[in-house]
Amino acid sequence: MALFDKPIRIGTRGSKLALWQAYHVEEKLKAAGLETEIVIFTTKGDKILDVSLSKIGSKGVFTEELEEALRDGGIDIAVHSAKDVQSSLADDLELLAFLERENPSDVVLSFDPTFSLNRENIVVGTSSTRRRALLKKYYPHVKTVEARGNLQTRLQKMEEKQFDGMLLAYAGVHRMDYVKWITQTLSLDQFIPAVGQGSVAVESARNLDVAKREKLKAILNHEETAYCLKTERAFLRTMEGGCSIPSFALASLHDGKISITGGIISLDGQQMIKETFSGAAAEAESLGQKLAETVLEKGGKEILADIRAQQKQL
Repeated sequence: MALFDKPIRIGTRGSKLALWQAYHVEEKLKAAGLETEIVIFTTKGDKILDVSLSKIGSKGVFTEELEEALRDGGIDIAVHSAKDVQSSLADDLELLAFLERENPSDVVLSFDPTFSLNRENIVVGTSSTRRRALLKKYYPHVKTVEARGNLQTRLQKMEEKQFDGMLLAYAGVHRMDYVKWITQTLSLDQFIPAVGQGSVAVESARNLDVAKREKLKAILNHEETAYCLKTERAFLRTMEGGCSIPSFALASLHDGKISITGGIISLDGQQMIKETFSGAAAEAESLGQKLAETVLEKGGKEILADIRAQQKQL
């Protein structure tokens, strides 16, 4: 006999990577004895591929359609890349669970196995303002071009020689079985990832049946990852930054203590504010907030204002 009278309806985008995430969630639920159904959505971010995220507005660009379905009961949960979820959710929505985090590193992909960012006269594709700014700081000779679209679309662009290599998150590359094209794994000391990179977030409406919500959380939530993501998301929320702002943060949990390093970099890579805070896991959110406040006080506020002014002119 089924635990609930209807299958758990799982909302997702339709890209191969998004579907991998949704099927991964589905496998965990089925293993726990739940019936499931996958519901596929096309989001604003999937439709507009010829414009950078900073121009179309990053807030909810990959999540808005799924969130509407959560509200009207069309789906029970929505599965997202954690880094795509805006830092502040509406009061009627919540992040129910975070799945165990994959390696959060950035990697370089190329069809040339000898390719490296140290090489001269190269063009690298990326859709991330953070990666672009960090390249300008650590590899100023590298030319970057916009590379929107799903991973398969980007690989096709690289095959067409639109760029020599790409910067991507290891997690997506690994999940799509493209590790064979990784030519360089970038240092987490230099290329600190975007908030949430490497984790899958599961979102629900707050009015979802309590028994259902508790059961789903018990099956899906990875506690260590959740503490880290709460810390990082509190940092991002206080910074008031989305994925069009080159901020970064990475938290780790050891023996009940959380350490988080985060900051912001100017678009030209010339200015960077970076700080590290540590504290008890119980203080996760306040720790992330304090980190952001310190970064803003030490010059981050001016960098952020300059970034927003530049993006308005684009």
